[in-house]
Amino acid sequence: MRLQKYLSQAGVASRRACENIILQGRVKVNGKTVNKLGTKVDPYKDQIEVDGSICHTRAYSIYIIMNKPKGILTTVKDPLGRPTVIDLLKDVNERVFPVGRLDKDTEGLLLLTNDGEVTFRLTHPKYEIVKTYVAQIEGIIGKDDIKTLEKGVVLEDGITAPAQVKIVKNLDDSTIIEIKIHEGRKRQIRRMCRAIGHPVMSLKRTRIANLSLKGLKTGEWRLLSPKEIKHITNL
Repeated sequence: MRLQKYLSQAGVASRRACENIILQGRVKVNGKTVNKLGTKVDPYKDQIEVDGSICHTRAYSIYIIMNKPKGILTTVKDPLGRPTVIDLLKDVNERVFPVGRLDKDTEGLLLLTNDGEVTFRLTHPKYEIVKTYVAQIEGIIGKDDIKTLEKGVVLEDGITAPAQVKIVKNLDDSTIIEIKIHEGRKRQIRRMCRAIGHPVMSLKRTRIANLSLKGLKTGEWRLLSPKEIKHITNL
C-alpha cells in the first residue's frame, strides 16, 4: 500500500494533505524518515510515525453532515482561538476533519470525516462532484452575466469551469441566484460574482452531490445514514 493512502485511511488527513506531510519529512517508517511519495508500506509489519506519534488504522469511519453557521472557521484548530466547526461537534470522540472548506462568511452544508479516500474523491476536480450554492448578489443580474458565469469567468488563477446558474428571485436592488460548480477554488463563487460586477452579499452551500441540508437547522449536525454513506463512497 502506498504510504499516503495508508495515512489517509488512518485518518491523519486527506490524501493530498498526507502527501504534503510526507514531503515535509514528518513521517518515519521503521524509524527512518521517508519523504518520497509512492513509498510502499505493509500496515501489518511496518511501524509508521507522524510527528513522532505511532500511526494506527482507525477502528471505523465516521461521516458527519453539518449546517455550518456564518462566522465559524472551517478548520480543526485555530491558533488565535476563534471558534471552529470542530467546536460544534459534541460527543464525537473520533478525530475528523472537514471535507473541503467554507470560508468564515459562508454558511451551509459541510461534511466532516476521518475517511481520507472519500475526502480526496469529493474535493479533487477530476471527479467533478457538483456543489450547489444559493447566493444573494448586488444588483440585478442580466442574461449576459449569467452566460459568462455559465461559460467560465477569467480569474487571476485561470478561467473557471462551466457552471449552472439560475435566478431564484429578483429583489429591488439585488438578485438571489442558484449556482452549481464542480471546482473548489478558494472563495471561487465570491470571486466569480465580483468579476462580473455583482459582489456577493450572502452565500450558502445547499448541496454536495445528492446530499442536502434537509432537516438541519443552522449549527446542527448529524451522522450520515447508511444509504448516504454508500452514495458518497461510490461517487
